[in-house]
Amino acid sequence: MNERNSTVAVYPSHAEAEGAIKELQKSGFDMKKLSLIGRDYHTKEHVVGYYNTGDRALAWGQYGAFWGGIWGLLFGSAFFWVPGIGPLLVAGPLITSIVGALEGAVVVGGLGAIGGSLASIGIPKDSILRYETALKTGKFVLIVHGTVDDKVRAVEILRRTHSEVVECLG
Repeated sequence: MNERNSTVAVYPSHAEAEGAIKELQKSGFDMKKLSLIGRDYHTKEHVVGYYNTGDRALAWGQYGAFWGGIWGLLFGSAFFWVPGIGPLLVAGPLITSIVGALEGAVVVGGLGAIGGSLASIGIPKDSILRYETALKTGKFVLIVHGTVDDKVRAVEILRRTHSEVVECLG
């Protein structure tokens, strides 16, 4: 994965994010090149389990079916509690960057672990602040990692979906 070639899209709901992932899948995109970040809401259910790569959680709160289905498509998953944002679920290659930031206590230019990991893949600080704000308000951030060709193809596909923002980086 070339971490500096990314396309980022923001979706207002889990349904739109899931639709975008399915569009990428139908277009033959490698699901291991996608990362998804979204808030987890445990207001209606309590978390009873969490399993990683290849397995699924028993309950994911309000969006249980959505997260369970997404985890089946994307590579790897993690749950983080991020100060100022709250509980976040992350799927895909971005997890490695977040874990690295947490393990090394890396904070880039005043950014926390999520912001630092986004910066590490070439996302500019002003965009990071927009994405963190989107996450705080319950939106979903989808990142397509890959080659320059992957990036261009992803932009074409994601612009046909119900995204609020599509940004091509790298």
